[in-house]
Amino acid sequence: VQLQASGGGLVQAGGSLRLSCAASGLTFSSYAMGWFRQAPGKEREFVAAITRSGNFTYYADRVKGRFTIARDNAKNTVYFAMNSLKPEDTAVYYCAVQRYAGSLSLPRLYDYWGQGTLVTVSS
Repeated sequence: VQLQASGGGLVQAGGSLRLSCAASGLTFSSYAMGWFRQAPGKEREFVAAITRSGNFTYYADRVKGRFTIARDNAKNTVYFAMNSLKPEDTAVYYCAVQRYAGSLSLPRLYDYWGQGTLVTVSS
């Protein structure tokens, strides 16, 4: 299984970025997907998740209303649109696959991880 995250970069506060995560080596439509982030010196934290069908999405409170997760099962890709970015959103963002149903907000319940893409928001 490979997850290739892309789309990170440097953006000013208030700006937007769109991350992508392309998956291979698995039946993509069979698994829930999540986005997590890890800032320097902090633990990895849940940001958003989407069920395998894409019908249900979940967000951390601090990003709700600003970030949107979506998936295209035909392209084996999950997307993450980030708007109204703040300096505190600066982190490495990771996509992940959850093979077995469980809490979508717990990193330990995800089985495969991408390499991460750095998002830096300047003030």
